[in-house]
Amino acid sequence: MTLAGIAALFAARGHETYGEGVSQAEHAVQCATLARDAGEPPAMIAAALLHDLGHLIAGHGGSDGGGAHEAVGARALARCFGASVWRPVALHVAAKRWLCAVDLAYAAALSAESQRSLVRQGGAFDATAAAAFARLPDAAAAIRLRRYDDAGKADGPPAAAFADFLPMLQALTLR
Repeated sequence: MTLAGIAALFAARGHETYGEGVSQAEHAVQCATLARDAGEPPAMIAAALLHDLGHLIAGHGGSDGGGAHEAVGARALARCFGASVWRPVALHVAAKRWLCAVDLAYAAALSAESQRSLVRQGGAFDATAAAAFARLPDAAAAIRLRRYDDAGKADGPPAAAFADFLPMLQALTLR
């Protein structure tokens, strides 16, 4: 997938909702804005913006729909961006499962839709899976991405737009 293809997907399908009261594009931009405002590097901002690309590719706006949206999105992003963008995307669902295993307050604070999708995604990790996830080289980045994902669900349109991030995305594309 190319950057132009990604932008076209957001233009065509970004208006779709995914069960949280915001559209796919609003959620993506809110997450990216949170990452940018936290001082994250461009690759993490891009990961925050594009972490749910798999939903748009798979053709549904729902939260998981039985598909592994994180894997679909990561594969598409790997054709266009380096590992610092696509690896956290590939692991952001596992990061939710890890956070639910190690932090009961986190699990209790999940939105109703995130709680439903957690069940479809396999639930909280057991101790063995949680330990294995924590050892992954990109676990910390995926956990940060997950926190932006959870926070990027405010009602109403974000102050920025997807197009505002295109110059940064262009600079990150593989040449």
